[in-house]
Amino acid sequence: PYRSMSTLARPTHPPALADGSTWSGLRGCALALALASGARAASGPLLVLTNDAHESELLVNELNFFLNGDLPVMEFPDWETLPYDGFSPPQGIVSDRLATLSSLEHLERGIVVTRLSTTAVRLPPRSFVYGSAFLFAPGDRLDVQALRRRLTDAGYHATSQVNEHGEFAIRGSLFDIYPAGSKRPVRVDLFDDEIETLRYFDPETQRSEDTLESVRLLPAREYPLDEAGITWFRQSFRKRFEGNPTESVIYQHISEGISAAGAEQYLPLFYETTSSFFEYLPDNTVVALPDDVDDIQQHHWEDVEQRYEQLRYDRTRPLM
Repeated sequence: PYRSMSTLARPTHPPALADGSTWSGLRGCALALALASGARAASGPLLVLTNDAHESELLVNELNFFLNGDLPVMEFPDWETLPYDGFSPPQGIVSDRLATLSSLEHLERGIVVTRLSTTAVRLPPRSFVYGSAFLFAPGDRLDVQALRRRLTDAGYHATSQVNEHGEFAIRGSLFDIYPAGSKRPVRVDLFDDEIETLRYFDPETQRSEDTLESVRLLPAREYPLDEAGITWFRQSFRKRFEGNPTESVIYQHISEGISAAGAEQYLPLFYETTSSFFEYLPDNTVVALPDDVDDIQQHHWEDVEQRYEQLRYDRTRPLM
């Protein structure tokens, strides 16, 4: 069974409840059909919370089938790491997460799908995601050195050849970058310090493809690596944990402006305040959730506690 926090498709059975509607007996893809109908009837976005990644993926595919492009269907992916893991999520997942967060600001209608446990993780404040993005287009002038610093501060990594999200390469009059949220990398052709053309390109063949009118660059990571972010992290780390902070590899790497493996687990230390996923959603969002939501939350919390007890004794990697 799924229940919603407000009436969606107003089905005859079961009748609407005081706090919304409860649907049961939705076998196979019937749930997706009901949610698609509800999204069409709703005046705002619909958030659907699921139990696991497989359920989310299946539901997104079914919703796209039933809606057939009438409304957008977005997925906010989980990091796909365990609590307190010492490595970071794949850059492609981080890219998709940031792309979804940046799109929610202007989402009027449509469906957003995510795991219930994913919404328990703190996120960067909205000001970071929305305020760190910048746009450039043909005719704009670029200060290459200033751009290099800005990209590094935003979590992008300089390479000799761009292959995955979060990488950039500057070679003479060519500037390649794989922006967070983009399906393909972008090649910027410069004439002196002016942008002449913007094109997608194939990272395997390095051949330029379709022309673009503009490119919007999102931060490459969910935490800042500029001077202000590093300073705030260092101060917060020393306040939070006892002992010598230089014993921690995380502390050392972030202090040097390096994207440390597993730094996402320390995300609250980079900001004065963080946000929840729900704060990114419009106020008129309707929420649909599994009837066993309490059990799912309890199971997730038990996993977090168990992982904490297993890993809390490593002094070189203190846990939040």
